[in-house]
Amino acid sequence: MLIALLVPLMLAFLLFGFILLRSVIAKRALPNPEAIAVGVVVNFFDTLGIGSFATTTAWLKFRRLVPDRLLPQTMLVGLTPPSMLQAVIFLILLGVLVDPVLLIGCVLALLMGGLLGAPLVARSRVWVVQLVVAAALVLAAILYTLTNLDLMPGGGTASGLPLPLMIIAIAANFVFGLLLNFGVGNYAPTLVMLSLMGMDPRLCFPIMAGGAALAAAGAGAGHIARGEIDFRLALGMALGGVPAVFVAAFLVKEMPVELLRWMVIVVVLYAAFVMLRSAATGSRGATEVVGAG
Repeated sequence: MLIALLVPLMLAFLLFGFILLRSVIAKRALPNPEAIAVGVVVNFFDTLGIGSFATTTAWLKFRRLVPDRLLPQTMLVGLTPPSMLQAVIFLILLGVLVDPVLLIGCVLALLMGGLLGAPLVARSRVWVVQLVVAAALVLAAILYTLTNLDLMPGGGTASGLPLPLMIIAIAANFVFGLLLNFGVGNYAPTLVMLSLMGMDPRLCFPIMAGGAALAAAGAGAGHIARGEIDFRLALGMALGGVPAVFVAAFLVKEMPVELLRWMVIVVVLYAAFVMLRSAATGSRGATEVVGAG
């Protein structure tokens, strides 16, 4: 079962890289140097369990590197190659210990959600995207805070779940896949959910990473085809992120990240405030236009 997941994952990694590279060459886009640095930092700490979606969103918003309308899909495409590499590493190291039905079910559910959600973000109004991203940032800040205060669920020792809980976990992963397209990371909610269900937190990583990799690849390929992303930023984050994952996975054994999380919380909350303000302005403007018609 593990081989059946690893082989398509590695093939998807190569195919996604080819699709992105072909589009970049066609558009003659050069990687943004700042995006390379962002890719290195966020993916290094993502591999250590901090997450990359909230931190990347916060930085891109803070620096105004991309319009809000293009932010979620640009970030998703840029972070997909590093997340796929993470998935391969975690599956090789820990995947054999996880209940294969739960692993495959959650991965496929997240993939389907990612594919079906890709067109939604392209059709959504800008203020709706801003509102969803802001909510995701606030959620991330809450989870970071709970983690630092040791209030997150400790989890159990299980490598699988009873059937009713497994069905709930698979259904939830479908929703997480939809939300990936709006820049809402699946790592934190998946970790909390499975830990509350009694799973060993270490064994959540193959589920989180495997599903995120395939879902992001499927959704990201759709965004690349539509062309509604900043290719310079996406390419830069991908080029910086891949080697950072290798370094974090194989060279860093243990690293205190509590202080970094507190710093991230401040930045993320600031970005959420700015995004909420933009969403409120956009929503008010849209209402006025409808009223005028």
